[in-house]
Amino acid sequence: MNGPIKIKNRKASFEYFLIERLVAGIQLNGTEIKSIREGKANLTDSYCAFVQQELFVKSLHIAEYSMGTYNNHEPKRDRKLLLSKRELKKLATKVKDKGFTIIPVQLFINERGLAKLEIALAKGKHTYDKRESLKQKDSQREIDRSQSY
Repeated sequence: MNGPIKIKNRKASFEYFLIERLVAGIQLNGTEIKSIREGKANLTDSYCAFVQQELFVKSLHIAEYSMGTYNNHEPKRDRKLLLSKRELKKLATKVKDKGFTIIPVQLFINERGLAKLEIALAKGKHTYDKRESLKQKDSQREIDRSQSY
């Protein structure tokens, strides 16, 4: 392996206020872990939803493994997230509140070689909130430039 695999959802912090973060295991089939190790996954349009008291990540794109045969996986299938019952119950009660959703923020491989997904309880931003975050980012960039000279 070339280095640590960390695939981030860069749009998440721009589109949402991230309230609370959790790290969950993800249930993968066959060649999916090999594609993740190659860095061929995309979190951009993915989200999490409850199906019968279980949390699934939906529309997470993991590209087909290039060396896979007929056993290759489906790229955008729903994948089960592995959390404790207490964490699932806590998230389920918060999602029922108006405006909250669960989004994946980062997909990574831990030190034991297992794929983990960092998820966040999030609330959507309005347009004026997005403009404010852009202003803060620009001002921080200007401060960093002035300090580097």
